[in-house]
Amino acid sequence: MSERVTRIVIAGGGTAGWMTAAALSKVLSRDYSIRLVESDEIGIVGVGEATIPQIKLFNNVLELDEADFVRRTQGTFKLGIQFVDWARRGDRYIHGFGTIGQDLGVIPFHHYWLKRFRQGKAAEIGAYSINTAAAVADKFLNTANVPNSPLTSVAYAYHFDAGLYARYLRAYAEARGVRRTEGKIVGVEQHGESGFVTALRLASGERIDGELFIDCSGFRGLLIEQTLKTGYEDWTHWLPCNRALAVPSANVGPPTPYTRASARTAGWQWRIPLQHRTGNGYVYSSEYLSDDEAAATLLAHLDGPALAEPRPLRFVTGRRRKFWNKNVVAIGLSSGFMEPLESTSIHLIQASIARLISFFPDAGFSDLLIERYNRQSVFEWERIRDFLILHYHATERDDTPFWNYCRTMSIPPTLADNLALFGESGRFYRESDELFAVTSWVQVMLGQRILPRSYHPMVDLLSDAELGEFVDGIQALMQRCVAVMPSHAEFIARYCAADAIAA
Repeated sequence: MSERVTRIVIAGGGTAGWMTAAALSKVLSRDYSIRLVESDEIGIVGVGEATIPQIKLFNNVLELDEADFVRRTQGTFKLGIQFVDWARRGDRYIHGFGTIGQDLGVIPFHHYWLKRFRQGKAAEIGAYSINTAAAVADKFLNTANVPNSPLTSVAYAYHFDAGLYARYLRAYAEARGVRRTEGKIVGVEQHGESGFVTALRLASGERIDGELFIDCSGFRGLLIEQTLKTGYEDWTHWLPCNRALAVPSANVGPPTPYTRASARTAGWQWRIPLQHRTGNGYVYSSEYLSDDEAAATLLAHLDGPALAEPRPLRFVTGRRRKFWNKNVVAIGLSSGFMEPLESTSIHLIQASIARLISFFPDAGFSDLLIERYNRQSVFEWERIRDFLILHYHATERDDTPFWNYCRTMSIPPTLADNLALFGESGRFYRESDELFAVTSWVQVMLGQRILPRSYHPMVDLLSDAELGEFVDGIQALMQRCVAVMPSHAEFIARYCAADAIAA
């Protein structure tokens, strides 16, 4: 029998560290030792406040009470992301979670919509999505017991205060035996022959040894990069933004059930509504915009008064060449950076944790196991990368040097193939278990003004009258469902209203 790995050390706290600690404390028995080392002297990035529906799976594994979780994190609900001014100035569309319409057999609904739309008889694609229709009406309902209705399975995620979420998970993890050590890591010890990390040395003089080390130290990658020299793959030539400014602002009006991403001169601005404030930020390229210009633009486009000075963040979009190297697994920003355009940052933490649990090693640390973990991680990151590049590249904007570069830049062959296939026939085929499904790609490609020249030939099996009845019936159904939903603000007030001041 192989010897078990039972001593786990997490270097760093924040969202990544405490999500990892919480999940491991839930799935592992008490005879595992989980130590988390963090220093209050080292700040956390903490800009990730928007999520995608997969976060519900993570919370369900932890058996968190949804209302309590949302209340304690000053959260709101999210049906999708609204994109403003991306393909052309004045454009506006929503990438809604969940399904679009209703498929007929194996043919996705959007093919039927395409024929009807080209006939000039269909609304924009969002009118056939319960998420988009509800979002634009500021409505929300998490579930309803209505047979054969879209209301029984609304796909949604959350906006929340990332600092409060980390605090919430810290309490959860510590209650299950995770030991937190306050201290600054000043040294890392390695085995003389294997190079495996054996211990962390703290400024206090304490030495913390372990068998499996999880690097949640943020951009610096204390273990994965500074110690093991793993290397980094830079994607700036495809995703040129390398700066961000984040600032909270006072709420003005009720919170919307969606994130907003507004294209700006040299990047884009996020707007994330919480119960107690609104999160804002400008993600931009320093090659095309100065920091002062970015700050001025950000502050000029806030809904309410700024509650702090803009906080700067520098990054290089890309990934580590290995996510797992020797006995170190990088989770969170230490593993790489994917800008928050589609709210994937927290999901990538979650996915890394789930993969680590699936690939959890014994004391032998099999090279085959580690290689397969890295291969799956690379696939996931590269497919998300392509989806983000799509937003920038599929634009008609040439009004600024930044957008002209994005419009004309070379793109990965995998993305080029997807765009060519969709443009020709409206088809998209999800590869393996990549994160974003057909409906996500279809909504964004259509929103970026890629209108296919044709549609699936089996659509023509319906007569025009049958096609109209089918497509128009879906739109009418969505309208009826939205009509009975409460407003987003009303739902929060009766289900999960937080205290006026976060605890």
